[in-house]
Amino acid sequence: MLKEFKEFAMRGNVLDMAVGIIIGASFGKIVTSLVNDVVMPPIGLLLGNMDFSSLFLNLSGTHYASLAEAQTAGAAVVKYGVFVNSVLDFLIVAVVIFLLIRTINQFKRKQEAAPPPPPPAEVQLLTEIRDALKAQGR
Repeated sequence: MLKEFKEFAMRGNVLDMAVGIIIGASFGKIVTSLVNDVVMPPIGLLLGNMDFSSLFLNLSGTHYASLAEAQTAGAAVVKYGVFVNSVLDFLIVAVVIFLLIRTINQFKRKQEAAPPPPPPAEVQLLTEIRDALKAQGR
């Protein structure tokens, strides 16, 4: 059983998938940082120094000055600012994946559309000899 598992785990597709998952997780962290640390601060500044990650809707009825205060008190809150950040994360990842797939597809189309390379000189010479012999009736 251990031998079979090793064979399964060491197949190319499984290793490729593992590498893809690891790179994808790292890419997700980069995108999250991009949204939280680069994209959202200027948008928040344009909207009057708003910090999206601290936006919340308090469901408990008690007033809390901040999200941290409400969470410390154990109040039920809807963190819609965090949701906005997550939606932006998703949109950025979706656009990047779309552009990547689009580029790969364009590259594949160019490869498919490329004419086949001419045959080697020996093959061309043999083809000419064959055609000449056919023309002489042999």
